[in-house]
Amino acid sequence: MKGYLWTGGDPGSHKPVAPPEHGRLAPWEAIAVEAVGNVIEFWGFKRNQGRVWGLLYLRGEPLTAGEIERELDLSKGGVSMLLRDLEHWGVIQRVRVPQDTVWRYAAETDLVRMVTHVVEEREAAFVTRIRADLSEARRLAEATGGLPPERLRRLERMAVLAEHVERALRLFIKTSRLDVGGVLGAFRDGALARSKGER
Repeated sequence: MKGYLWTGGDPGSHKPVAPPEHGRLAPWEAIAVEAVGNVIEFWGFKRNQGRVWGLLYLRGEPLTAGEIERELDLSKGGVSMLLRDLEHWGVIQRVRVPQDTVWRYAAETDLVRMVTHVVEEREAAFVTRIRADLSEARRLAEATGGLPPERLRRLERMAVLAEHVERALRLFIKTSRLDVGGVLGAFRDGALARSKGER
């Protein structure tokens, strides 16, 4: 992965609050880092991915892999995999400090851009695959013949819902605005007929 030159000053030279002892988070910092980890885990990612990003974001300066290992009490191999994953998602960046021989890692601080990138990489691609699967299911159902109209109608509604979800995510990626009106209305009476009329 490519990195960039850190110009934010000497890491560690202006920490507002230092941890009480080397390799151990301050109580407030530990609570915040764990909270981020819990949220990230709830979203379906690894808890330690959230903890690493939370630590880097709170510190506001790039840390080495070794420093992350000590601060979060993680293994060298575990940190290596976590950093690789976080770089892939675009939520951290690899940086080189002048006169330093090791890579350091800094958190993406633009939260909207970070969330947008993750949505584009994961959720949008996933919904697109779901739409394709539902389209194939509908094709096979229609080709089978003899299915009750209500089943076909319910399958169609599932496809319409997936379509609205994809539209909402694509709009969010472009504008950072999330419009779920179409998603919520997908199951309302008449929604299916309106969707067909728009095509």
